Formats: sequence, C-alpha cells, structure tokens
Amino acid sequence: MNWLLLVIAGVFEAAFAICLGKMREAAGQAAAWWFAGFIICLFISMFLLYKASQTLPIGTAYAVWTGIGAVVTVIAGIILFKEPADAWRLFFIVTLIASIIGLKAVSH
Repeated sequence: MNWLLLVIAGVFEAAFAICLGKMREAAGQAAAWWFAGFIICLFISMFLLYKASQTLPIGTAYAVWTGIGAVVTVIAGIILFKEPADAWRLFFIVTLIASIIGLKAVSH
C-alpha cells in the first residue's frame, strides 16, 4: 500500500511542476489558478511522501518519489510544452525508470 502511495505522491510531484510551467505561461486570473493548483498538488505530494516514508526507508522513498516525478514531468514537458524528445533524452528516461524499478526490487 505504501508503494502505491509513493507512486501517487510522485505523480502529484509532477503535477506541481506542471502547474509551475503553466503558471509561467499564464497571466492574471489564470496564473492565480495555476498557483492554487501548485499549492494543492505540493501539499498532497508531500503528505503522501510522508505517509509512505513511515514504513519505507527514507532514502529509497525520496529517490523513488523524485524519480517518478522527474519521469512524469519530462514526459509532460514533451507533450504539453513541446520540449525536445531526442534519443539521448529518451534513453536517460528509460534508465531512470529502470533505476526506480531496481530500488523497489532491492528494498525490504
């Protein structure tokens, strides 16, 4: 169950990063709504990370949380913000995913 909470926390980490990117593009009322989304996603992500780290090693939990957030954020950047998707970038995303799986496999 705590691994599921950690995955959800990682997705919310990406969501707050996406809100920052959208806030940068917005102005006025729209920027305020993206900021509100940032705060909400930040709170949910941190709370779920806290809950997951109660039974998982903090080093593993933090590394997996940031890894999931990074992978989802890069994919969202490619899709939403038209960031480049060259071979090296995709290669390193795959190695990051493999590292996350590896940490899960060796954690007790």
